[in-house]
Amino acid sequence: MPRKKPSPDTLPLFDDMHEGPARTPPESPYAAHNRERLRRWASRGIYFGSSSWKYAGWQGIVYNRTYPSKKAFERECLSEYSGLFPTVCADFALYDFPVGEQMRIIHDTTTDDFRLSLKVTDRITVKRYPNLPRHGANAGRENPDFLNLELFEDAFLRPVEALRKKRGVIIFEFSAFYPNSGITYERFVTLMDDFLARLPKEFSYAVEIRNKEYLTSDYLTMLSDRGVAHVLNSWTKMPPIIEQIQLAGVLSAKFSVARALLKPGRSYQEAVEMFQPYDSIREENPALRLGLAETVQRCVAEGRQLYAYVNNRAEGNSPKTIEAILDILDSYPVETL
Repeated sequence: MPRKKPSPDTLPLFDDMHEGPARTPPESPYAAHNRERLRRWASRGIYFGSSSWKYAGWQGIVYNRTYPSKKAFERECLSEYSGLFPTVCADFALYDFPVGEQMRIIHDTTTDDFRLSLKVTDRITVKRYPNLPRHGANAGRENPDFLNLELFEDAFLRPVEALRKKRGVIIFEFSAFYPNSGITYERFVTLMDDFLARLPKEFSYAVEIRNKEYLTSDYLTMLSDRGVAHVLNSWTKMPPIIEQIQLAGVLSAKFSVARALLKPGRSYQEAVEMFQPYDSIREENPALRLGLAETVQRCVAEGRQLYAYVNNRAEGNSPKTIEAILDILDSYPVETL
């Protein structure tokens, strides 16, 4: 007996009986409530988005179309995502260099004003490869391509050019440097100053550190001198964003980047186990929400753009966390925004 198809108002995310393009039911209550708010903030240079986007747990929140398969969903869902959010951070670029054709597809299938930020591939940012299976024979070895400018320009920036006006920020994420890494604070600042000074000027760059002791006035001044943003990050061993935003000079460029990743003190794996499948808020973090709202307020007051990226592992569901931040902003007096 043939399998009965669901009614249009209860369409599943994946339906292998469906042929042809994805079906689009009426927008979700989430989209109806937040679409115009997200557009209004984007028109003021405040871009809210998530870290990555291929989450089936967002069904009925961000994703309402029915896709013929999981593969089709992962291939096509960014188009639906971009109809709601103005930006996303492409975490996948951390693991391998972007491909020009991939960038062209993203350019051609997203809305006209969409912006894609990318994390720089760790072949450029890792000093010593971690002992992880994905690094194969390189695991535990020194990385000869650490801050290799020629490789970065050829293998990373050249493909990203295909995004054209949809380029967001290029984010250099550095894992914590430990005493045996061969990198001291002074050495890191010197290396970064030299590297950033030689980068092509037509891109926007940001640096994310995970050594809280590196977050000094000298470091922030170095970034400011190069027109590079400091990434305000909520992460295991970094001060909360609400503390970082109070530091003098922390907004080091004409734009800023905030990344809500983990609750300080919580490991990545613990957050994964707590929050999968990322379909709802599992644990509210009022300080995180307030820190991001205060960052928006500062950037608006100082005429800076802001790319605010929220990870599912911050509270369990990044779209809902963004909604909560928008609610806080709505409660602020108009004259402060």
